[in-house]
Amino acid sequence: MPNPTRTTEPTVQLAYRDLRFLESGDARALRILSEYFDPMAHLRRAGVQHTIVFFGSARILPRDVAMQRLRDAEAQQKTGAGDVSQGDLDEARMALQMSRYYEEARELARMVTAWSIKVHNSRRYLVVCSGGGPGIMEAANRGAAEAGGKSIGLNIKLPMEQQPNPYITPGLSMLFRYFFMRKLWFAQPAKALLVFPGGFGTMDEMCEFLTLTQTRKMGHRVTILLYGSKFWNRVINFQWLLESGTISKEDLKLIRFVDSPRDAFRILKDELGKSVASRRPIKHPFF
Repeated sequence: MPNPTRTTEPTVQLAYRDLRFLESGDARALRILSEYFDPMAHLRRAGVQHTIVFFGSARILPRDVAMQRLRDAEAQQKTGAGDVSQGDLDEARMALQMSRYYEEARELARMVTAWSIKVHNSRRYLVVCSGGGPGIMEAANRGAAEAGGKSIGLNIKLPMEQQPNPYITPGLSMLFRYFFMRKLWFAQPAKALLVFPGGFGTMDEMCEFLTLTQTRKMGHRVTILLYGSKFWNRVINFQWLLESGTISKEDLKLIRFVDSPRDAFRILKDELGKSVASRRPIKHPFF
């Protein structure tokens, strides 16, 4: 009798190696868990113990870049070499004005990192953390690198690709798909938050911290400083929130305004000094 025809069995793939499955709706919970455990593993390997988080606009330029853009715009308008409008000039002048915040975030990150290294004799005790992109985020990572310390970048996958800035410590640059998991890793190890001028994303992240602190869901105390009192009081009328009864006097005590790296650094030293100077073993807040 003839042998029956043998059909070729399809290749069987392990589920955790099946990218089609991992990208499907059925695997959403696995992706969410991955964005918890992978950052935890990175921070554990690097020995990171606590963070100081910097929020702020991705659009704020370094002083030298902003200055050059304004010079180029003025030269083009003067010579007629380019189609430069008054609006373009006004935008370039505002970019130069706002560039002070880049330089001051950079200086503050350098000061905080140098202080932590000196007092605790460690580059991993109090680590600068940013959203990993350009602007204020880059300034924070840059200042920490200039002080010889580690820094973290928690980037987010967006339709308009945001590339990690080059100053993040290798091994501490992480990419998130989910905003809420990224926010968790901003908040969980944080000892302090510096909020520089920014847009929707900055305000969203700031309000996340304020809400968690107001409702005592943070689980630990976080110092929250709003950098640039003129900017923030114009963007958000905190006094009117109080007068209208939507927040209390106690809620206003959650934030403090600062206008210079020196003032911010003084408050951080006062608030965090005891824990930074302590030589006792640290219980990691997220392990």
